[in-house]
Amino acid sequence: MSATSDTAAPRTRGRPGYDRETVLRRAIELFNRHGYDATSVGDIAADLGITKSAIYHHFASKESMLSAALDEALEELNRLVDATAATQAATAYDRLRATVEGAVRILASHLPAVTLLLRVRGNSEIEQRALVRRRHIDEQLASLVRQAADEGALRTDVDPELISRLVFGMVNSLVEWYHPDGSVDPAALSERVADVVFEGLRSS
Repeated sequence: MSATSDTAAPRTRGRPGYDRETVLRRAIELFNRHGYDATSVGDIAADLGITKSAIYHHFASKESMLSAALDEALEELNRLVDATAATQAATAYDRLRATVEGAVRILASHLPAVTLLLRVRGNSEIEQRALVRRRHIDEQLASLVRQAADEGALRTDVDPELISRLVFGMVNSLVEWYHPDGSVDPAALSERVADVVFEGLRSS
């Protein structure tokens, strides 16, 4: 069990049309739209047209909704990084490209949850734990960039730490404009981002 999931209430069936997943989706939407601190359980209930007690049927508190949302984003990214690290047969460059493409697909598939994660500032214990987990992922990604640079696969006139920040900063910026229901599907987007990134980074 992840560090931020211990406050969530047990899964229950709930009333038809307002299951736990529906409540969480709407909560994340409101957190992103109005800010987590400015959104109350009452706001979420009103938006869904149900009582606050119906919300508490699924979640123990507003904090447990935040916890579940951040877990969604972090656990997907953790699985990606762990799977990439376990693929020892590939070069670091190949693993790095696969990680970038995978990160874009995760962002596109879990856009609201990832958007919320990127806006976390550590204002609560849950947010602080999420930031620690995110920093650990960032460190693993930076290590992968250094490995690719050590192989001689990346240009040498840019520091690997800067490369890492630029690459994953570009990936994270997708939350500001990408829409999953738009004209570019996640698979095509991941390939295009990787093409742009690695054509500029490849050593000559």
